[in-house]
Amino acid sequence: MTGAYRAMTVTGHRRFEMVERVRRAPAPDEVRIEVEACGICHTDALAVDGQRADPSVPLVPGHEIIGVISAAGDRVDPSWRIGDRVGVGFLGGQDNTCESCRRGDFLNCADQPLTGTSVDGGYAEVAYARATGLVRIPPELNAVDGAPLLCAGLTVYNPLLRARVRPGSLVAIQGIGGLGHLGIQYARALGHRVAAIGRGSAKAELAHRLGAEFYLDSTAEDPGAALQRLGGTSVIVATAAAGDGMSGLVKGLLPRGELIVVGAGPDPLRIAPTDLIFGGHAVRGSLTGTAVENEDNIAFALRHDVRSWNEVLPLSEAPKAYDRMINGDARFRIVLDMSA
Repeated sequence: MTGAYRAMTVTGHRRFEMVERVRRAPAPDEVRIEVEACGICHTDALAVDGQRADPSVPLVPGHEIIGVISAAGDRVDPSWRIGDRVGVGFLGGQDNTCESCRRGDFLNCADQPLTGTSVDGGYAEVAYARATGLVRIPPELNAVDGAPLLCAGLTVYNPLLRARVRPGSLVAIQGIGGLGHLGIQYARALGHRVAAIGRGSAKAELAHRLGAEFYLDSTAEDPGAALQRLGGTSVIVATAAAGDGMSGLVKGLLPRGELIVVGAGPDPLRIAPTDLIFGGHAVRGSLTGTAVENEDNIAFALRHDVRSWNEVLPLSEAPKAYDRMINGDARFRIVLDMSA
């Protein structure tokens, strides 16, 4: 397949431009993807708001991509074939040669493209990606439904899967937004009792619909103290990108419990050393996951009916979609549908 395709590029601070590009042959380790859908993610701000090394260079944002392989480079493993449905997340594929990769730590590869941030992403009808970053997409998964699972879904699934917590225990999800609404569903599907933490009483009914047993209004009570009244929790996944909102949650942990931060914001966390020392509590971050972990994530979501609640817009409305996402107006994810 050759010919022109549309791509939405960005320069500077939110200067979007729809351009026409010509399909090229993929690099030796790449595939070319005919994009079906691409989700809008808060991390897109790195590209769209000019937080990358050289914002003057046009870049295509977007890293929640689902599409079909239309060409493959000479060094791509033959298991990837033209016509395969694939996805690409934020981490664009390990190089398999750096020290981290040689030690099996593909997540921290020293030469990994960041899709839509250091290399062009999915706000386009065509995308290119390293074969090592590809995620196999099952035929029963609709592209628009599935795109947010590649980043938002994996971001909350992996820390819950790895947490030191027994099924049936109380797990807390802070924030009921693009990440949190999925976190509640994953936690419930993993067999946990779920306490959702939000601001205001308006989201209580929604939290229960998503699968939360308890709803804690952080504007009406101290959520750390409220968690202790429920018996405490071994794990809190903090999805709302506000340092002040995360800091007090440590007090709700059981001994050796952990606060896992996945919401990326500029505000620092302020935690008293004694809140860590007494109880042996830990605070750590979690960055999405590898391509094969994403395949596990997709399979789990399909099996347990974990669904992203999406607004759908065409590629031409990418600027509007980004503004709705970054302003917190979306319920809960926004997906660009290339067929619209």
